[in-house]
Amino acid sequence: MEVLNRITLNPEVCNGRPTVRNQQLTVSQILELLAGGKSTDELLSQFPFLEAEDIQACLMYAARMANF
Repeated sequence: MEVLNRITLNPEVCNGRPTVRNQQLTVSQILELLAGGKSTDELLSQFPFLEAEDIQACLMYAARMANF
């Protein structure tokens, strides 16, 4: 699975904002937590459904969006 396939856009989840695998957790929330100093391990512990590849996907998504 390509890492960006983990980022979903669904109008019925979080008002269509980019989320992690259709969960109630947005890419921006993950990025804000990382920017605030949370580690990958802390995020994985805080959100049991989250996988390391999800965090990588959020970072990749942000990098690609920054190029627009």
